[in-house]
Amino acid sequence: MKADQILIDMKKENDYFIGIDSDGCAFDSMEIKHKECFCPNTINYFELQPISKYAREAAEFVNLYSVYRGINRFPALIKVIDLLTERNECIKRGFKAPDIDELRDWIKIETKLGNPALIKRVQEKPTPLMKRTLEWSLAVNETVEKIVRNVPPFPYVRENLEKMAERCDIVCVSATPNDALNREWEEHDIARYAKVIAGQEIGTKKESLITCAGKGYDSDKMLMIGDAPGDLKAAREANCLFFPINPGDEENSWKLFYEQAYEKFINGTYKGEYEKKLIIEFEKYLPTTPPWVK
Repeated sequence: MKADQILIDMKKENDYFIGIDSDGCAFDSMEIKHKECFCPNTINYFELQPISKYAREAAEFVNLYSVYRGINRFPALIKVIDLLTERNECIKRGFKAPDIDELRDWIKIETKLGNPALIKRVQEKPTPLMKRTLEWSLAVNETVEKIVRNVPPFPYVRENLEKMAERCDIVCVSATPNDALNREWEEHDIARYAKVIAGQEIGTKKESLITCAGKGYDSDKMLMIGDAPGDLKAAREANCLFFPINPGDEENSWKLFYEQAYEKFINGTYKGEYEKKLIIEFEKYLPTTPPWVK
């Protein structure tokens, strides 16, 4: 069965649809995953030990504290290496970035950017870079499974899910691997609220939302909840409304949704000035330029 078949087979049961991102949106898991799992493996597998301080800063900027927050791990890896290549401190230390053009080419043509697709690519053409990238990605997953546990959903997430489930079809729409998503949502007993948990193997967030839109929901009755610009972009490309979870102020965002925004979505007054105001505030949270660039 194709990875995305579970989403293709999903049946519309309610008039309203809500997609929810997971890491950094439903769960307070972004910091521990990137600082304790992604960063050490990136430094190890891509020989960044001589510039580890700057590698960590670049990785945290890309994945946590910038407009790139929440993007798939493979484009994020490319962005991190590109930032290091351009940084003066790294140049002065003689840093020579690995040639990652093969990886750039792969992400241009592959939409289901996950380990299954990468494994297939390595089997077909086992080049050193792609083999190393696969080893890195598998190591990240192993580290996440070993380290990330007992990380609960943000306050008000469970209460919101209970309320949404009464009138909405809920789908987790994420760039995280499905195994990790299923483990985390089941560990905290919220998987039962989602009709489908759609991770990176199923497709991009845009693809998953477009598949859901094809079930027959009115566009004004479709909403994506996310914490990153990529979530907003995917929502717009799928003609969905968007509710932002502001990075660093997640609890208040979920509280606002519970106390006010959800009812506006249901009664048809969310679209327009209210949504626009929320997005303007959201976009102030994530810069485009690294702090070390003057």
